[in-house]
Amino acid sequence: QVHLVESGGGLVQPGGSLRLVCVASGNIFSINAMGWYRRAPGKERELVATFTRGLLSTNYVDSVKGRFTISRDNSKNTVYLQMNSLKPEDTAVYYCHAAGGDPTLHYWGQGTQVTVSS
Repeated sequence: QVHLVESGGGLVQPGGSLRLVCVASGNIFSINAMGWYRRAPGKERELVATFTRGLLSTNYVDSVKGRFTISRDNSKNTVYLQMNSLKPEDTAVYYCHAAGGDPTLHYWGQGTQVTVSS
């Protein structure tokens, strides 16, 4: 079992920045993918940024490329999402996600609200 706790959401003006933090605990050695998804009001959940392939590769949705950066600190079992140049369309609940094991299990954090508004 893996437990994920997010923090760092909030209200920010367009063009501003936020950093989301996800701390993993439990059976972290089983994890081979970890990252961030979001669900905007009235929309499907979408992948934002993630580490894949044993946490060696990164993948971003096109709409955030060049603005968001995913990073990790293995010593702290933590993944970050630095979000710059935020736009109103980035408003959503952001969820930390991890996957791994055989068979593959998926784990989700509780979500953190990001609101971009003037």
